[in-house]
Amino acid sequence: MMICTILLATIALPLPALAKPNIVFILADDLGIGDVNCYGGDRCLIETPNIDALASGGLRFTDAHVNASVCAPTRVAIMTGRYPWRNSRFQRGGAWGFTGLQFDPSENYTLGDMFREAGYKSSYIGKWHLGTQMTTKDGKVQGETNVDYQKPLKIGPVQFGFDYSFILPGSLDMYPYAYVRNNFWQGEITVQKGWSAFNRVGDAEKDFEDHEVLETFYDEADAYIGKQSTNHPFFLYLALTAPHTPTSPGVNWQGRSALGVYGDFVMEVDHAVERVVNALKQQGVYENTLILFSSDHGPASYAGNILKATPGQIHLLEEKGHNSNGPHRGYKFSVYEGGLRVPLIAHWPGVIKPGTTSNALVGLNDLMATFADVSGTKLDLQSGPDSVSFAPIMRYQNSKTARDHLIMQSAMEVFVIRDGDWKLILGPGSGAKGLHGNVPAFEDAWRDALSTFGKKPTRDELLQAPFVQLFKLSEDPHEDHNLASKHPDQVDSMVGILNEQIALGRSTPGPRLANGRNVLLHQRLPDFVRGAISE
Repeated sequence: MMICTILLATIALPLPALAKPNIVFILADDLGIGDVNCYGGDRCLIETPNIDALASGGLRFTDAHVNASVCAPTRVAIMTGRYPWRNSRFQRGGAWGFTGLQFDPSENYTLGDMFREAGYKSSYIGKWHLGTQMTTKDGKVQGETNVDYQKPLKIGPVQFGFDYSFILPGSLDMYPYAYVRNNFWQGEITVQKGWSAFNRVGDAEKDFEDHEVLETFYDEADAYIGKQSTNHPFFLYLALTAPHTPTSPGVNWQGRSALGVYGDFVMEVDHAVERVVNALKQQGVYENTLILFSSDHGPASYAGNILKATPGQIHLLEEKGHNSNGPHRGYKFSVYEGGLRVPLIAHWPGVIKPGTTSNALVGLNDLMATFADVSGTKLDLQSGPDSVSFAPIMRYQNSKTARDHLIMQSAMEVFVIRDGDWKLILGPGSGAKGLHGNVPAFEDAWRDALSTFGKKPTRDELLQAPFVQLFKLSEDPHEDHNLASKHPDQVDSMVGILNEQIALGRSTPGPRLANGRNVLLHQRLPDFVRGAISE
């Protein structure tokens, strides 16, 4: 098992005077690691001075990952410190922003619960997309025609433990296009609207405009920080809706980037850091605040300077010299690093040595244990069962992370296992349907693998070459050379890691826990593969 080397100074800095710092977590939506200048370098043509300044004054992680290359599962992992594939959908709902609860907050420990126990004031501002339970006019499952906007949500951020919330239920291209404050709908939701990209038309607040959403969230964050005192710690989760489609920068940001409208939108995302830092300084709490910045997964290949969602248009940005996925392969939805590896920056005055870098393996599921560590809260053995604190790396610059393994998935629920520098993918191809530019497409890759194998495989043989992919990322960051056939023992070992973590219901030390679903190594297989399996 390889131990990650931490590229940090060896001198520990003192803790701040107040034992419990304020914490602000900023999460971008569909922002690629290469969209940020301090990660993308010469391959990034977008100016991100505020994110870059956060990194130069703090700690930049280079091997940070989401737990799924699609939105909702990543947010579940952040909120619970639990791998999202352990849960089944708790509650049905309608399409888009009407989706039902991803999990039952009364049965799962959340970040809101943890901060409440730690004595923090907590707030959630921005994109939610964890599902809600809405009040309906007919008492039936919520959907596009029956929501009663005059009545509050039955379950929303309030039931997740947050003292204050101001949310958009889904993404910026997922109606209803309306804000919800502390579970109460805001404004008059009486019209139908839709935006560029997919042009999904549905219920909207009469004055809601897509290009005003980021500024609205920034104003809310400013107001919230402005109400905090210097003697009571607070947590702010600021979940942005950009640069997720529709690509709709605010009026003050249009035309700012030489790259085009996509660059404008990323620059407005960068402004989030500036707004937060300025608000913290104005309130006199900046010096005792930990700020973290990340993204929910890699860039969408259908996004770019063409406002209509266009499969593969991200290649037009690449032709100009801008690589949203950095030096990596793949995009949102895929099993490859371009979809799973994300920026993660931590800034903590007086604790984190400025300008440091870490190549420790980190997952966003680790935020719960990290926040508990920083806030002085001890998680019980049932809470955050897949979360490992990286706070020691921030506090003491010679520390090593306790994480050696990380489990991830694609949008098609194809498992990805990290073991030190090794990466195993339990399927051929991109693990994505191929509708939005990820190749090889899910079904095409399985057909090619069956053809290469030349006979009916057993279920065990589906866990061997040519049906799996094994890469050594330090030598092959673009994932071009599948080593599965050369290292079958490594493949078997990593399959064993996944099997053990499924069986234990956790990946951290503690008692065995039950998964909320029957977890299979292949959650999805094409019908023609199922029909070809030799029992």
